[in-house]
Amino acid sequence: MSNIKQKIEAIMRDEGNTRFLSFESFLFVISLLYWGIIKLRNFLYKKEILKSGRLPCKVISVGNVTVGGTGKTPMTIYMTELLNRLGYKVVILSRGYKGGAEKTGGIVSDGRTIFMEPDMAGDEPFMLAEKLKNTPVIVGKNRLEAGMLAVEKFKPDIIVLDDAFQHLKLARDINLVLLDSHRPFGNTHILPRGTLREPLSALLRGDAFILTRSDSPPLNPYDLPGLPFSRTDLIGNKPVFRSFHVPYICNVVRQNPVASGYPVSVSYDAEFLKNRNVFAFSGIAKNDDFQRTLEAFGCRITGFLKFPDHYQYSDNDLSEIFHSTQELNADAIITTEKDYVRLVRRITWPIDLVVISIKISFGDDDDAFTRFIAQSLY
Repeated sequence: MSNIKQKIEAIMRDEGNTRFLSFESFLFVISLLYWGIIKLRNFLYKKEILKSGRLPCKVISVGNVTVGGTGKTPMTIYMTELLNRLGYKVVILSRGYKGGAEKTGGIVSDGRTIFMEPDMAGDEPFMLAEKLKNTPVIVGKNRLEAGMLAVEKFKPDIIVLDDAFQHLKLARDINLVLLDSHRPFGNTHILPRGTLREPLSALLRGDAFILTRSDSPPLNPYDLPGLPFSRTDLIGNKPVFRSFHVPYICNVVRQNPVASGYPVSVSYDAEFLKNRNVFAFSGIAKNDDFQRTLEAFGCRITGFLKFPDHYQYSDNDLSEIFHSTQELNADAIITTEKDYVRLVRRITWPIDLVVISIKISFGDDDDAFTRFIAQSLY
C-alpha cells in the first residue's frame, strides 16, 4: 500500500505528459471525474442553490488551491498578530485534520488554557494554540458550526479560517489565496493526477493573492514568467503580494541542560547549527524544502528520515531515529515545530533536539498588505 501511495505522490508532482494506458492515465480519468464534481459543487454555491451560512462577525480565510506546503499555518499566525495590532479580537477556526475532534469539533484553547492534546486537536491547531497565547482556537470539520460556537463563547470581531478556501459552507469577507511562487499550480492537473484541489477558475473567488517563498527565483518560468504572475484572466486587478518564509530556531530541548552549561531557556541564532553534525527527520508536505533550509543553516546533515505530512510517529519510528542518530555519530537531532508538537510529551530525547519554525515576512510589501487588510475590514 505504501508503495502505491508513493507512486501516486510522484505522479501528482510529475510535469510530464500523461501516457496512454498507463497508471498516469488512470489517475487522469479519476481527476476528470473529481473535476466534474467540484465544478458542479462550486456552480451550486455560486447560484445559491447550496447556501453559505454567514456569521455576525468578519471572516477571513487563509487557503490555497493546491495540496499542502504553501505556508497556511504561519500565515494564519501572521494574520492573527496583524489583526491584534489593528485592535481586533480574533478567534481561529481550523478543521483539525486527522485530530480526534475533527468530526465532533471543540475548543482547543480559550486563549489562556489549552484543553486538547495534539492527537485530539490536530498538530497544526495545537501549534496555533501554543504560539498564540491570547487567541482562542476552535476545531471542527463543519466550520459554520465551529464559527457559531466561537461567536457564542468568545464574541470575536474577526474569525480567521486556517485552510478553508474550499469550505464554501461558511461565507467569508476576505479570501486570501496563497500560491507557492516556485510552482503556484503544481503540474496544473487536478487531484489525484496533480496537486490542484480545484480547477483554476476557483481563483476567481480570491480577493488577494500571496506569493509565498518569494526569496528565490521560481523553479518553473512557465508558471511564473514574472510578477505578479501569468493567468491574469483569472486574477484581474486583484492585489498580489510577495511574502517570504523566514526559518528560525524556536526551541532547543537539552538532553542535559545543567551539564552542558547552557540555561534551560535561551535564544539561539543561526550560528548555533553551523558546522554541527545533525540527524534530521520531518513529516510535512515538503520535506525536501526542509532539507534545503537545514543546508542553509550550515549544518552537516548525517542522515535524514522523511515521512508523509501529518505523520503519526510510532515507537518503532522513534527507535529508528535514535538508532540512526547514534550510528551516524550526530551530536543533535533536528526537526520541524509541526513534528515536535506531536512528540513533545511522549519521549525524552537522547541528545539535544533542535526545533525549526517558520515566520512570514512581507518585506517591502508589508505596509501595502496591512493597508489592504485594514481597508477591507473598514
